[in-house]
Amino acid sequence: MPRLCGMPDARIWLVEDDPIVRKACAQTLTLAGWQVAAFADAESALAAFAAGPPAVVVSDVRLPGVDGLVFLRSLLQRDAALPVILMTGHGEISLAVEAMQDGAYDFIEKPFAADRLVDATRRALEKTRLSRENHALRSALVASVTQPLTGQSAAIETLRQLIASLAPSRVDVLVMGETGTGKEVVARALHQASGCRGPFVALNCAALPESMFESEMFGHEAGAFTGAGKRRIGKIEYADGGTLFLDEIESLPLNLQAKLLRVLQERTVERLGSNESRQLDLRVVAATKCDLAELAARGGFRADLYYRLHVAMLTLPPLRERKDDIEALMTAFIQDAAGRFGRQPPPYTAADWQGWLAHDWPGNVRELKHTAERFVLGLCPPGPAGGSSAGENGERSLAERVDDFERELIRATLDRCGGQVSQTAQQLNVPRKTLYDKMTRLGIVPESFRR
Repeated sequence: MPRLCGMPDARIWLVEDDPIVRKACAQTLTLAGWQVAAFADAESALAAFAAGPPAVVVSDVRLPGVDGLVFLRSLLQRDAALPVILMTGHGEISLAVEAMQDGAYDFIEKPFAADRLVDATRRALEKTRLSRENHALRSALVASVTQPLTGQSAAIETLRQLIASLAPSRVDVLVMGETGTGKEVVARALHQASGCRGPFVALNCAALPESMFESEMFGHEAGAFTGAGKRRIGKIEYADGGTLFLDEIESLPLNLQAKLLRVLQERTVERLGSNESRQLDLRVVAATKCDLAELAARGGFRADLYYRLHVAMLTLPPLRERKDDIEALMTAFIQDAAGRFGRQPPPYTAADWQGWLAHDWPGNVRELKHTAERFVLGLCPPGPAGGSSAGENGERSLAERVDDFERELIRATLDRCGGQVSQTAQQLNVPRKTLYDKMTRLGIVPESFRR
C-alpha cells in the first residue's frame, strides 16, 4: 500500500455498525490506496488505541453502546490533533454542528458519493502529515535551544519538557534555583524556543544602584531629571516583542515592584518624564535564589507581584542532586575552555573524577565550569573539585580559607558585573592591578563571566 510522506502508518479507522455500509466504505478507502481497519463499535476502536493511534478516524454518529459524540471526545482526549470525520444521517445536522463544536474535523451526510469520502479523508490525512511535521520541527527546535542544559538526569529531562511546554505560550515564568544553577540559561532557552523575533534583554536587579534602576528599567525622556540630556529607551521597552529577564528579582526595591506589577498586568510602560503609555508585547522571566513566598510573608517582597509571577514556575535542582550529569557537564566545559584558551584538553585521571564526583558543588554548575577552566589552564591544585588540599588532620589552613573566601567574593561580584573588571574593582574597592593579581593567583578567568 502507498504511504504518505513522513507518515509510516497511514491507517484509516472506519467505525460503522452497519455491515453493508462498513464494507462499502472500507472498499472505497482501500481502492484509494490506504490501509483501513474497520470496527463495528466505538469500544473496539478505543481498545485498539493502546497499540498506536491511527492517522484518521471515520465514524458514524449513531453507534451501539458509546455513541459517535462520546467516541469523538474520547479520541480527542487521547490525541487532540487527531482528525475525526463523522458520518451523519439525513436530518442530523444539529448533531453534526455539535460535533464540529466538539472538535470534529469534518462531517459527511448520508447518503454520500464515494469521492466525497475520499476527498474528506485525503484532506484529513494532509492535516495529520502537517501536524506531525510541525511537531517534529518544534521538537528539533526545543532540542537545539535546550542543548546548553547538558545532562541526562531525570531532573534535566523534566526541565526540558517543561520548557518545551511553556515556551510557545509566552506566559510569564518564575525561575527558582540556587546561585549558579543556570537560571539565565533556562531563560534564554525559553526565549529561543518561543519562536519570537524580539530580543532577549537581561537585567540583574542586584547589580544596579537604586538611584539608576528606574531609569534603566523604564527609560526616560530628555530633561526628566538632572543629567537626562536625551531620551533613553528602558530595558522593558527594549524587550518589546521578546523576553525580559530579571535576575535576582528579590533585590528589586519595593517601590519599583509596584511599577513592575503594573507593567505585567497592563502590558504598558511609561518613561520617566512622560505621560504617554506604550503598549508592550513581551514575556517576563524572573529569577531568584530565595523563597519569594517566605520573603513576601515577611514583607520583603510584594505578595501581589509574587502571585503574578507565580503563574508558571521552574525549579532548577542543585548540582549535588543530579550528580549523574557531572561527567557530561565537566567534559563539555573542558572542551569549551580548551577551545577558548587555544589549548589541548589536558588528560584527567580516575582520582580527578573521584574528586569531582565527591564534591558537593555549593556553587553548582557555575563552580563546575570555573573548575574546568582552571583545570585547562593548569591552575587546579590537588584536592576535590580543584580546591586546595587539606592538611594531614583534614583541616584547611587559615590562608586556604581566606583564599576560598576571596575567590567566591570576586566570582560573585564579577558575575553581577557581567565580567567587567573595572566595575568589579570599583565595587570591591580595590585597585584594578590588585584585582588582576588576585584573579591570576586564584585561577579566576573574568572572560567566563561576560554575557
